Amino acid sequence: MTSATQMIKNTLWSVYDWLFSTMWIVESTRNDVKVDIYRKLIWPEISGNVLELGPGFAASLKFLAHTTTNDGSFHVDPNVIKSYTALEPNPFMYTRLQENAEVNGFNVNYDRLSYPDDKVHNTVSPKPDMVPFKIVRGTLDDAANIPKAVLAQAPFDSILTSFSLCTVRDPETALRNIQSLLKPGGTFYFIEHVRQPDPKDMTVVEDNGVDAVFWGKVQDWITPIWRIVGHGCHVNRRSGLTVAKIGGWKVVDYKSVRPVIDLQSRIMPLSFGKAVKADN
Repeated sequence: MTSATQMIKNTLWSVYDWLFSTMWIVESTRNDVKVDIYRKLIWPEISGNVLELGPGFAASLKFLAHTTTNDGSFHVDPNVIKSYTALEPNPFMYTRLQENAEVNGFNVNYDRLSYPDDKVHNTVSPKPDMVPFKIVRGTLDDAANIPKAVLAQAPFDSILTSFSLCTVRDPETALRNIQSLLKPGGTFYFIEHVRQPDPKDMTVVEDNGVDAVFWGKVQDWITPIWRIVGHGCHVNRRSGLTVAKIGGWKVVDYKSVRPVIDLQSRIMPLSFGKAVKADN
C-alpha cells in the first residue's frame, strides 16, 4: 500500500471515528437511561487494579465504589480502586473520557506510546494523591498487538466491558485475551446488548412479553447495515453465552433482560454479569 493510499485510508477512518463519537454524545445518554439500573447491580463490586475495554465516555465510572475524600468531595474510593486503565481505540472519545475520569477523582494521564498526540490533551493536571487513570489507545483484538501499557499493568483484578463485545473483531479472541490479562481468581464484569435470548433461556429475569423469535430474526436482518452505522456493532451476538462457553472460568453468573422501553430496546436486549477466572 502506497503512503498516499494509507493516508487516505487513515483520514477516512478518522472521519468515521469522529462521526461515531459525535453521534454517541446523544446516543450514550439515551443508552445510559436504559442500562444504568443494571450497571448499579454489579459495578460497585469492581475493585483493585482495573482494566476497561472500550469505555467510550466512561459515564459508568460514577457507579464504582466512592467515598468522601479529605477535601470533602465525593470521589472514587482509593481503598477499593487502586488503578484504572481505559483501553479505547477512538481518540475522539478522549476529551469526555478524561473529563469523566477527573470528575470522579482520578489522576489522568495518557499512554504516549499508543497515543503520542501532545497537542490535543494538554489539560491534564497531575494529582498524585488520586487513583491513577491511564488512557491507552488500542483493542484486545489481537494478542500480538495488545498495547505495552496494558501488558505492563497486568495482571488485573477486574476487567470490564460495556457494549464492547459487539464491536470486537472476534469475541472469543477478545475474551481469551481478557482471561490472559486477569489474575487467577480475577473477575470479568460485563453488560452487553445481545441477540434475543431463546424463549426458554433460563438466564432471562425480565421478559415483558417480547416476541423473542421475531425480534431475533429482525436483529439478524439488520446487523449487516447496523454494523456500518454503529461502528462495527453486531446486534445479534450472544455475548453472555460466548463468555460462558469459552471455558477457563470457575464461576460464570449472568442474567438477561428483555426491557420494553422503545423500538430500539427490542433489538438490544441485555446480558449482564460476571465471570471469575479459574485459579489455575
